[in-house]
Amino acid sequence: MDILHMISDVLSIITISLCLILKVPQILNLYKLKSAKGMNLPGLFLELTSYTVMTCYNYCNNYSLMSYMEYPIILFQELILIFLVLKYKNLVNTTSIAGFGVYLAILAAFALRIVPTVVLSFMAPLCTPISASSKIVQLVALLRSKDSESISVLTWFLSAFTNFSRIFTIYLDSADLTLLTNFGISTFLSTSMMVATIYYKNPKKEKEF
Repeated sequence: MDILHMISDVLSIITISLCLILKVPQILNLYKLKSAKGMNLPGLFLELTSYTVMTCYNYCNNYSLMSYMEYPIILFQELILIFLVLKYKNLVNTTSIAGFGVYLAILAAFALRIVPTVVLSFMAPLCTPISASSKIVQLVALLRSKDSESISVLTWFLSAFTNFSRIFTIYLDSADLTLLTNFGISTFLSTSMMVATIYYKNPKKEKEF
């Protein structure tokens, strides 16, 4: 068992390290272009909701920090990303600032356990369909276009790897069924997206004569 926990710790470190850069390329691209064209705010808010709930859920259940540290890391990156999108869409105003204040108040209420932890237990399973829906939409679009030239295989490999590694670490740490289901579905969808991306990486084109 000591060897298994040692492997679990190593996988956690690798997963956390990879998550340090998950959103960075997108953030740098937005900053470079000074444009948020094509960025979907509702989708980003759904991601933010998912990361926030899962961070608070793990924290309030006193799970090992190493088993979920990627959530607060990605959460921080997501906030930066949303700020840049709001900025380049000219939506940084009193309404958005007030909304951020409300978000911080809700986050504090959960973290300080002002809101009963049972509420998070009810909300956590909802993060699975939220997370899965974004991957399904992208997979369906790829299968229809049959062209993955603009899609990164590495991105989906990292997503599949980090999700799969979490199945192992969470099983040893808490065996939480909600978390295992969430990461299991995410692993399957990310792997499916990776395989489809590789398959359609070099679409056949009609030769010009």
